[in-house]
Amino acid sequence: MLESKDIQKIIPHRYPFLLVDRIIQLEEGKSAVGIKNVSSNEPFFLGHFPNYPVMPGVLIMEALAQVGAVVLLKMPEFTGRIPLFAGMDKVKFRRQVIPGDQLRLEVELIKLKGPMGVAQGKAYVGDQLAAEGTLKFAVGPKAE
Repeated sequence: MLESKDIQKIIPHRYPFLLVDRIIQLEEGKSAVGIKNVSSNEPFFLGHFPNYPVMPGVLIMEALAQVGAVVLLKMPEFTGRIPLFAGMDKVKFRRQVIPGDQLRLEVELIKLKGPMGVAQGKAYVGDQLAAEGTLKFAVGPKAE
């Protein structure tokens, strides 16, 4: 299991944009499962329907991409590099995510060719699918 401080050693994201609290399962270069506890204190809730807070779908997809970045950057050839989001396909939002929810973020790497790749991501709240989609990414230069 990786805690927030461990995740920050792998990917360059920081508060308020680090959207993964823990990695509870990791198979380097293949898949991972992460957890995001959705709190009413999240900065995006200040402007995204303040009287009816709903986590923006694009941030759910970003959280999935960050779990995918951990899978990728744990590979020796990509350690210390910058993960870049290159696109999303077949994205579907199935359930609203609200304060108090816990997102279970499941990502599987399905294709990797050089510094480009594709992953499948699914976000769950309990046993309900909240969002899913295909994530495309590139591995950029070394982080400074």
